[in-house]
Amino acid sequence: MALFASGGAAWHVGCMLQITPTLEIADWELTETFTRASGPGGQNVNKVSTAVELRFEADRSPSLTGHVKSRLKRLAGRRWTLDGALIIRAEEERSQARNRAIARERLADLIRKALVAPKQRIATRPTLGSKKRRLKSKKERGEVKALRGRITDDD
Repeated sequence: MALFASGGAAWHVGCMLQITPTLEIADWELTETFTRASGPGGQNVNKVSTAVELRFEADRSPSLTGHVKSRLKRLAGRRWTLDGALIIRAEEERSQARNRAIARERLADLIRKALVAPKQRIATRPTLGSKKRRLKSKKERGEVKALRGRITDDD
């Protein structure tokens, strides 16, 4: 059950947000606030609260592991608040329902990105051939620079 509001009222969303087949975000972790959108739109902008601010209590979420939360915090940047919430704002469309869907999809995309663990880099040694090529190019470059000396008049 989803509740709609106007005038900047905040509501908890009444349905779970499916991120992956095995991960979903509970409704108590999401709060939506509806405000008037900025920008062009004529009288619709002045009368209807179509902009959506979706707040996800990421730090308190039991659905996400600690590693995922830290990656999500890094990905979120300025959208991460001091109290550990992630705030996503959508005001592109004239429809409140469409903006809600956009905000929820953005949140799901961000969480999906945070779920992917970065690949561990395996340290490797340079090959003998690559060492020789590097030293050869350094030697050639040094010879070019050595030729840039002053020209002297020897009579």
